[in-house]
Parts: sequence; C-alpha cells; structure tokens
Amino acid sequence: MTTTEPLDTTAAGEFDAKVDAFAEKIFGTALAAQELQAAYLGDMLGYYRAFADGPVTANDLADRTSTAPRYAREWLEQQTVAGYLTCANPDAAAGERRFELPAVHAEVLTKPDSLAHVLPLARFVCGLGKHLDALVDAYRTGGGVSWAELGEDPREAQAAMNRPMFLHQLGPEYLASIPDLQAVLTGGGRVADIGAGYGWAAIGLANAYPGVTVDAYDLDGPSIEMARRNIAEAGLTDRVTATRADAGTVQREGEYDLVMALECIHDLPDPVTVLATMRRLAGPDGAVVVMDENVGEHFTGEHDDVERMMYGFSLTCCLADGLAHDGSVGTGTVMRPPTLERYADQAGYTSVEILPIENDFFRFYRLHQ
Repeated sequence: MTTTEPLDTTAAGEFDAKVDAFAEKIFGTALAAQELQAAYLGDMLGYYRAFADGPVTANDLADRTSTAPRYAREWLEQQTVAGYLTCANPDAAAGERRFELPAVHAEVLTKPDSLAHVLPLARFVCGLGKHLDALVDAYRTGGGVSWAELGEDPREAQAAMNRPMFLHQLGPEYLASIPDLQAVLTGGGRVADIGAGYGWAAIGLANAYPGVTVDAYDLDGPSIEMARRNIAEAGLTDRVTATRADAGTVQREGEYDLVMALECIHDLPDPVTVLATMRRLAGPDGAVVVMDENVGEHFTGEHDDVERMMYGFSLTCCLADGLAHDGSVGTGTVMRPPTLERYADQAGYTSVEILPIENDFFRFYRLHQ
C-alpha cells in the first residue's frame, strides 16, 4: 500500500498570491510607462501649456497647438481617465466635450520655475527610451552611449529638472546655511561652476548674491550655448560667464573662493582628475563643494524610491555615458559616499564632509584640503 503526502494548500495559496502580486506590479509599471509617454506627448506638443487660455474641446486644443483634432481628442480622453484632466460634460458628443487642467496639476506640468515641476522626468525617461537599441548593444559589448549621442531630450530635461532648485534653493537656502560660505558669497566672492549645464546654478547664485561673479564651465557645446542665452536673458552677462572647456585645462590656480560641481562627478570618466583640478582652482583658501545623488551609504538591497530612480538613470544614461570614453572608471549614477571619498583621497584631499543640507534627491559634500 502506498501513501502520498498531503497537499499543502496553504503554501500553494501563498505562492499563487505572491505571483499575482508581482504580476500586478508589472502591470502597474506598464501602465505608468504609458502615462509617462502620454505626458511626454503633452509636453512636446504644447498640449498642457495650451490650457493657459482656459478649458478646451478637441478642436480647440488642435487649433491652439497646430495638431490634428483626432489625436488631440484621444489624448484628452486618455488624460482624463488617467486623472490628469477633468471633463465637465463627459456625456456630450465627442467633439463637444470640454476638458480642463486643474490648477494643482498645472503647477506640476506647466510652471518651469516651480519646485513641484517634475514634468521634465517624462522627457528624460522617454527620451532615453529612444536609445534602447544602442544600450542593448553597449551592454553586450561593454561600450557606451555618450551624452552627445543621447540628443536633446535628456540634455534639456536634466537642465529643467534642476532649474527650480538651482534658482530658488541653492544659494539662499542651501549654501546660506553654511556660515563661512555664506560670508564669502555675501562679500562678493568668485565662484567656478564645473559641469554647469544650462547655467541655472550660476544664475541662481548670481541672483542670490549680487556681488558674486561666476565662471561656468562645461565640455558640452550645446549646453554652453544655452547657458549663454539664459545668462543673457537673466541680465547677468557682467557677472556670469559660460565657457566651453574641459575643467582640467582651466588655468586659474587659486582664483576661486568656491569651486562647485553639481550632479556631475558621477558622470565623469575620470573624476579624480576633475576633483584635483577643483582643488587647484580653489587653492589653499577656497572651498570645494560637490552635490551628487542622495543614495544610501552602502548597498542594502532594500526597497528605496530614490535608489530605484537613480539606478534607473544609471542603467539608461549615466553609466553608458561614462563607459563611452576610454579608460572610464564607470561610476554610474549611484555614487555612494565611500566612492566619492576614495576619489577625493586620490585627488589629494584630506577629508570629505557631508554638509547638513536636507534634500530628498541630493547630498552635498565639502572636500577639505
């Protein structure tokens, strides 16, 4: 006579429930990706900005944006079921339905200087999605996809994402909280901004401290051209300059009271050389400040939304950009404090201090000579 083990229905049920939960996670991720793509369309086509003139029908939106009415209608309906827009008369004929962008949503989607303006994330993520084929090849070969190859979407989105913080918080809130830096800047110091991008940090500091002069450096030509335009529009050409240059070639030893590199060290193929250049530019009396991602001090494998986002950027942008250059150290977006400390030590600094500045996404370091 043979016997069989009783079926463990409880364990089987728990397994099935976990399978279902994970399948739901993937479904939710796909849904979020579709909504981000729709937000990208809304941004690039000017759909969100068109609501500045009031509620719209599909024909109104098409007229205001010079787009096709049928596409406008589908987008309006999708945005409504996704919770971005409201519709006052959903039972009306399709062409007569009137859609509105709530003021709260407009703050997030249409106000580029608002600290709540996160719409550029859609452009960043969707723009990187255009290069997935090249990324697949890079993963297979160990090569890279450079910032120049990634094109306008990531470049412009990166600048737009940091713009509100650089304009409104960097100077008057963050650096002002460090007494000796506040004293230097209030007294009209000279600042070097390494990896300046579109110039928003330089502009923000110059606006916050009327006596400060800022020299902005970046190797990316299109970024420097845009920085010059932004500086001119801000009326700051007398105190802020933008120069296309490899930071390592700048010959201004000891001329700066503050040398800063904001969210760029992790991108560099050779961060040690740049950090050494920053030390040289600051001289024995200047301050060196680095802002980079606010990730955990060590990898734990635990769920963390900031690290999820930073790893996402690393997989599709920063690591591939870094590895596109010969001899790259391949830092990636998730640069933890011990990694920066190692680079700083190799560059000749004596210590790295984490500054008491609170920000969900960024950590501020001071490198001491």
